Amino acid sequence: MRYFLELSYNGKAYHGWQNQPNAISVQEVLEKALSTILKSNIAIVGAGRTDTEVHAYQMFAHFDFEVDFNSENLVYKLNSFLPKDIAVHSIFEVSPEAHARFDAISRTYHYKISTSKNVFDYDYAYLVMMPLDVKAMNSACDILLKYNDFQCFSKSNTDVKTYYCDIKEAYWTKEDNRLMFTITANRFLRNMVRAIVGTMVNIGLGKLKPNDLHGIIASKDRSKAGFSAPAHGLYLVEIIYPEGVN
Repeated sequence: MRYFLELSYNGKAYHGWQNQPNAISVQEVLEKALSTILKSNIAIVGAGRTDTEVHAYQMFAHFDFEVDFNSENLVYKLNSFLPKDIAVHSIFEVSPEAHARFDAISRTYHYKISTSKNVFDYDYAYLVMMPLDVKAMNSACDILLKYNDFQCFSKSNTDVKTYYCDIKEAYWTKEDNRLMFTITANRFLRNMVRAIVGTMVNIGLGKLKPNDLHGIIASKDRSKAGFSAPAHGLYLVEIIYPEGVN
């Protein structure tokens, strides 16, 4: 039987979601907890790969297990066993063919920027105290929606078959001393959101104009785009599946 697991995590202490040989990951901690409680070697498959220090309000993963169990009881046991920075919200049975990564039809990220020094925000938002032109940044978002090849925002030497992504929405909002970037797409390339944010910040600072984005995207050259914004401001906030999966 196959099960989906919904969780959230604070990424500060982890080297991303995916298992790594010499660094602690969210996947490793979760697999160890499941394996211990279910007394079986459990492997999980996540809906995506978040980088070091990236957070997730909502992440899904799947695992296979042949013995029936009480889902609510397992959620309770996992949350008692897991560290304080990982929380499991639900576990539910799905069809044997359901796949946490390949069946997802959209993913939404938020990126948080703090525009004034905040002692409670420094680990969870990127501090930019120079004035940012949010109107220009949203003009760049409108341009972003006109394209689907985003090789210029992909980490170099990434092993992918295509750089095509269908971005469904992208916009900036401002509230008090915080800016938030929202972006939804069917898929994302490695480092893509952080590279987009870095480019947008350069536009907001006046180092680039919104229309410069046309040439950057057309170049397919990572060096033409902006810097990668720090990971700690990035949050995976929602993953959507077809009806019936979750």
